[in-house]
Amino acid sequence: MKIQRITYLSIGTNKGDKLENIQNAINIIADKIGAVLKIASVYKTPSLGFDGADFYNTCIKVSTYLPPESLIKSLLAIESELGRTRKDTGGYADRIIDIDIILFEDEIIFSKNLIVPHPRMLDRKFVLVPLVEIARNTIHPIEKKHLYICLENCIDNSEITLVKEQLKRPTPITEKYNYIAIEGNIGAGKTSLANMMSDEFNAKIVLERFADNPFLPKFYEDNERYAFPLEMSFLADRYQQLTDDLAQFDLFKNFIVSDYYIFKSLIFAQVTLQKDEYKLYRKMFDLMYKEITKPDLYVYLYQNTERLLENIKKRGRDYEQNIEASYLQKIHDGYSNFIKTEPDLNILIIDVSDLDFVNNTKDYNLIINKIKNHTV
Repeated sequence: MKIQRITYLSIGTNKGDKLENIQNAINIIADKIGAVLKIASVYKTPSLGFDGADFYNTCIKVSTYLPPESLIKSLLAIESELGRTRKDTGGYADRIIDIDIILFEDEIIFSKNLIVPHPRMLDRKFVLVPLVEIARNTIHPIEKKHLYICLENCIDNSEITLVKEQLKRPTPITEKYNYIAIEGNIGAGKTSLANMMSDEFNAKIVLERFADNPFLPKFYEDNERYAFPLEMSFLADRYQQLTDDLAQFDLFKNFIVSDYYIFKSLIFAQVTLQKDEYKLYRKMFDLMYKEITKPDLYVYLYQNTERLLENIKKRGRDYEQNIEASYLQKIHDGYSNFIKTEPDLNILIIDVSDLDFVNNTKDYNLIINKIKNHTV
């Protein structure tokens, strides 16, 4: 589990559409750095140290798992992405965006690429005023004084004016959702994604206990004989696990990710059971389904059959090696029908056929951003 730490960043600009520049920076920080917890008001100040247009400045509070050295590299990359070109001419100049690390927890850092707390923060109203707005009682690690006291002692006489327009704070996944269920065909990567999200967002995780089912290897050897006991045992186990595990968590305080949803039982039963068996199974399922907590978001990972077969072969479970493409297609068709007939579920379908989100950070971030930006 990654450790989340708090950092305060100062953002400034004096070129182009200044509010848009800052908002764009905040949005990218939310995508690539961590959850934006607080945003101060925007303040207009004259350029400092050179003759240029007025600046718009603000400060934000961010929760990140990046260590300081990685954080500064990522912020410089964001500046570059937004169009800033740094010149080694010395002195100050107009800039489309400027992002500085002001504080990182209560750490004192002196390295080649980074000094924290920012060495000039106590001399600049355009930093202290918005910073105090969102971190009034935070103590400066070197001065050992509350930031509001540091502001009172600041000798900067520059004019500073509040800008009436407000910035929009991107809603973190952990605030947008309490419970996300990730689903997909056999080998789609649902467990991998659930584990990765749990690690990044410190989420409680509920993983299917398929490995403990004694009927599963037997089913792949003799489908007709073991289909009904397999599906009934899966249904009972999934119902008990979801009921027990979700009851342990506070759905209003915890962020929960599961790698399955109870409805998968019905989808697989439709494919594997005979007609009479399915009727009996459906009666039991309907009774249990009424009692199960519904996820705030149901994510379906779609992978084409060729990729599914590759993944199944790669992970090397002996009892899965004889799965046929036609069986996987039936499972996918079952999920498709379920998705079409469940209007009350908040469903997001993500095609991961051409993605390698386990080994490629960009692909993983693409999925996370789709989840963040999903609207009903």
